[in-house]
Amino acid sequence: MRTHTCGELNKIHKDQEVTLCGWVHRRRDHGKLIFIDIRDRYGITQVVFVPSVSPQAHVEAQKLGPEFVVKIKGAVNVRPDKNVNPDMPTGGIELLAKELEILNPAKVPVFEIEDTVDASEDMRLTYRYLDIRRKKVRESLLLRHRLCASLRSFLNSQNFVEVETPVLTKSTPEGARDFLVPSRLSPGLFYALPQSPQLFKQILMVSGMDRYYQIVKCFRDEDLRADRQPEFTQLDMEVSFVDQDFIFDLSERMYQQVFQEVLGLDLVIPFPRMTYAEAMAKYKSDKPDRRKNKPACRQAGINSTEFAFLWVVDFPLLKYNLQEKRWESEHHPFTGIHPDDLALLESGQYEKVRGRCYDLVLNGNEIGSGSVRIHQRELQQKIFDMIGIKPQEAVQRFGFLLRAFEYGAPPHAGVAYGIDRLVTILTGNESIRDCIAFPKTQKGTCLMTDAPSQVEERQLKELGIIKANSKL
Repeated sequence: MRTHTCGELNKIHKDQEVTLCGWVHRRRDHGKLIFIDIRDRYGITQVVFVPSVSPQAHVEAQKLGPEFVVKIKGAVNVRPDKNVNPDMPTGGIELLAKELEILNPAKVPVFEIEDTVDASEDMRLTYRYLDIRRKKVRESLLLRHRLCASLRSFLNSQNFVEVETPVLTKSTPEGARDFLVPSRLSPGLFYALPQSPQLFKQILMVSGMDRYYQIVKCFRDEDLRADRQPEFTQLDMEVSFVDQDFIFDLSERMYQQVFQEVLGLDLVIPFPRMTYAEAMAKYKSDKPDRRKNKPACRQAGINSTEFAFLWVVDFPLLKYNLQEKRWESEHHPFTGIHPDDLALLESGQYEKVRGRCYDLVLNGNEIGSGSVRIHQRELQQKIFDMIGIKPQEAVQRFGFLLRAFEYGAPPHAGVAYGIDRLVTILTGNESIRDCIAFPKTQKGTCLMTDAPSQVEERQLKELGIIKANSKL
């Protein structure tokens, strides 16, 4: 339907007949001349309707309102130098309209499609399809696309294989609450949506898939903040026959390529490292912001000094839960033990034992977390015992992993990076909701679709949630 996009035309297209499709961004009537700006995701082009060129198109143009969807055919006209708009890639030309087709009219938008709007976040999320038309939101999603493409390109070049893991899986609650899904075919039983692919990626290492990655959705039913969503996306990685330093080197080279391809910035590697104990003593935080000043990141004029990466290492393996009066994992129960601290573990000095785990911090935000894993069943069971998971319960909850460890599990390590949080930092947005196409509110609701919502009684009966002869 179109020969060019709305961000493509310039002086080299002079006098060419072209067809554009898009949305009416603005309309201005100047006597007999009608000007509109037509917009698509590639840019904006000015169109002029002149009665002497096409009386019919001029009459149709009088009907146009904001966000009408139109198809316009015309000739490219080069603007006089005094009328050139240097702020637009198409600012040196305009389209002299010969034909106009209104593909779809539109209601007057509930807020203007501009970079800055007065509308509340709730209003913007209710009409998210309008919000995404705004340049700021659109460019955040496009940067996210380029970021993921660059991540995949790098890992593919390093002989990694992207493997999808199940979305319907077994409930193995650790820290956050699981989202549960009832099974119709097995009444009374439930699937869980994965909090992470942790167990599956470890089993992939046992399976011989020695370099795995996945850009994957994860789900946690937890209280929300500006940097949390009930469903979020992470880059998940796992590698066999490596140590912590391999993960660091791989990640640093990956981010170096990504920042060059996506932002045109040269990162200096390797990133500095700091122990957990040092971070807490000096910064009173396990995710310190090490920048001379802490300026907000900006989409324009970014310089590399605004991105301060830091590895935080040697976290405690365990922490004591005073409320429940028991030890629990600092990261997760599959974290390996620092080899120098095995004697401390045996003597019961749990508070001094370090885990082989690490976080990557960017500008005071944790953007990734990982560890060298346990790969022996006996040691894994010992950790379960220390955190109060007895052998019978361990088999019930993690039996498939423990069984896999009996069939030749290689040493392995991994890391997961939060895509939503990373894009938020790179774009300078305040909330990850601005970097997700269709996010949830802080109450976990989708204002656009009105989810979660009630379902029919028939569906609940089919799932065995209520009995066939009972009432809600």
